[in-house]
Amino acid sequence: MPGDPRLAIVEAVRAAIVQGEYAPKQRLVEADLCERFGTSRFIARSALLELSAQGLVEFQRNRGARVREISITEAIEITEVRKLLEGLGAARAAERITRPEITSLRALIKEMHTAVDRSELLRYRDLNASLHAAIRDIAAHETSARLLQQLRDQTVRHQFSLALVPGRPAVSLPQHEAIVAAVAARDPMAAERAMRDHLQSVIEAFQALSALAPQH
Repeated sequence: MPGDPRLAIVEAVRAAIVQGEYAPKQRLVEADLCERFGTSRFIARSALLELSAQGLVEFQRNRGARVREISITEAIEITEVRKLLEGLGAARAAERITRPEITSLRALIKEMHTAVDRSELLRYRDLNASLHAAIRDIAAHETSARLLQQLRDQTVRHQFSLALVPGRPAVSLPQHEAIVAAVAARDPMAAERAMRDHLQSVIEAFQALSALAPQH
């Protein structure tokens, strides 16, 4: 792999975790990672330590590394932090957005409408993620973007569950429309408020899922 081999392995294992190839609590055996990704034990170990710092991996005494399970309670806390950071990002995006970027955001909303009309829940989920990423890119705030990527990675499994809740896209689509309308109008206060309202809705949806989850 070109470039820094450790960073390449970090990204490869991160992607495998986020995409669900490795399940929560699944052990990550260094020898297996070496074989799969063609790397050394030293680099595999270093990559696992980095992913531990990112909150995706945890080390157990005498048992090695495993994929960290994120509880729905923690997912709610993470979304509360996202609410603050993405609100900031939406406000900055409203201040910085260009006409071509407005066109691009509106095109994403149009695609989201089509996905809802066709009941394409996974397509809608992907477009949802693309819209949030586009707003982060427009905001051009490196620190918050880095933190948000890490936070979203940790909650991806719960985001997937939320995407499959019947009727959820019909609730979130008008919220995304409000965000884009405020950003396109170059109204920072309205953009921040719309983003925070949307993520508060996500928190409430997580709370509803938590209430339905089996109690242990």
